[in-house]
Amino acid sequence: MSANTERLGKDRTFDSFVHSQVMGSMVLLACAATALIWANSPWAEDYFALIHTYLGFSWGEATYQMSLQHWVNDALMVIFFFVVGLEIKRELLLGHLSSFRQASLPVMAAIGGVALPAGIYYALNYGEADMVRGWGIPMATDIAFALGILAMFGKRVPIGLKIFLTALAIADDLAAVSVIALFYTEQINFVPLIVAGALLVPLMVAFQIRLARISVMMVLIVGVWVGVFASGIHATVAGVVMAFLVPVRVRIQPQKLIDFASDKLRRLRRDDVTKDSMIENHQQLEAIEDLHSATRELTPFGLSLEHYLHPIQTLFVLPLFALFNAGVAVGEQSFGSTVSLGIILGLFLGKPIGIMLFSWLTVQLRLASMPEGVNWGQILGAGCLAGVGFTMSIFITELAFDDSALIGDAKLSIVIASVLAGIGGYLILRQMLPKEGPGEPAEHVTIEPPAEAPAH
Repeated sequence: MSANTERLGKDRTFDSFVHSQVMGSMVLLACAATALIWANSPWAEDYFALIHTYLGFSWGEATYQMSLQHWVNDALMVIFFFVVGLEIKRELLLGHLSSFRQASLPVMAAIGGVALPAGIYYALNYGEADMVRGWGIPMATDIAFALGILAMFGKRVPIGLKIFLTALAIADDLAAVSVIALFYTEQINFVPLIVAGALLVPLMVAFQIRLARISVMMVLIVGVWVGVFASGIHATVAGVVMAFLVPVRVRIQPQKLIDFASDKLRRLRRDDVTKDSMIENHQQLEAIEDLHSATRELTPFGLSLEHYLHPIQTLFVLPLFALFNAGVAVGEQSFGSTVSLGIILGLFLGKPIGIMLFSWLTVQLRLASMPEGVNWGQILGAGCLAGVGFTMSIFITELAFDDSALIGDAKLSIVIASVLAGIGGYLILRQMLPKEGPGEPAEHVTIEPPAEAPAH
């Protein structure tokens, strides 16, 4: 197995991941547009009545129920965060964040793209206790939308830029999950949290052995979710924690599988002259079953779960989230408040400036080098695309504010900032990516970085 073969396999996996995000971005955009139009149409009352319809169950004298919007946000979105957790773990252990040299540039860029937007929002809302809680909103990047826009340029995009933006967004997701767990938890009830922690042990064993009894695994998963939900920590954090228990490394090396398969085939060829046809067929079926079991070990359980859950996440969970959360009655919002300014300036300006500045510092300090075929203009364009915060920003909005007016103002600002960031990133990349001409090599437009660090 050559290094080129291994790299080709990684590129194929990466391309498959990108295309799944592209499809998700289109469906997500359609549902978000539907929600916005519906919420501002003559049938707006029906929309808000739907998302606030309560659903639950009774047990004796106790009643447990939540609105449909909360069922989507607190229960279904666990699947989204579970997949996010799988992606983060895979990248940290095996992917583009697995070594310091590979991870330093996107991680430092993500830090800049998180710190500066949060700082801008905090500075604009300092002293306003209700408003300042939204400082986490402009930190987020929507990987589906960002990669969806990048994919519009097709083969013009260097693989290094795709990897940079994807790794940056995954590091951004890790920061967002940490912020949700640490700063958007009011109080912690330790008894259900201990119960959830105890259930994680048999769940980890079930993941390790690939337990075939789905019913048993689902009972454990629901138990962990209920425990975390009852503890006061947002239940979606349970999705990330459970994902971190899933193995992402192969359990059998390819060469061992090849040796095993060769041995099985040799035995069949050696023995087939001494057995009648019925015994021979039985032996062949046993050999096929053994080979099937062995090849299952070659695919990490985490990767199998990602492939299985990605369509559910992209075509069901996130579209429902957009449909139930993106509907804002535009005429009712006091647009222009410090909340809206903080979000728009944070996502549209803070993100690209923070990413560009921290990337430049990282390269200047020789902690990392520029990806092959990538220039500073392309980094700026990718930084703008990272300002499309949609899904995670809206999610944090629901955690940050209790006031419906603030929630509506923030959501509308997120939509506006994401649109501006997407258009800005597209226009920059259109100029900075290599031009494809018939019969001639691509031309590269470059922006040189500053000659020396800015003075303070």
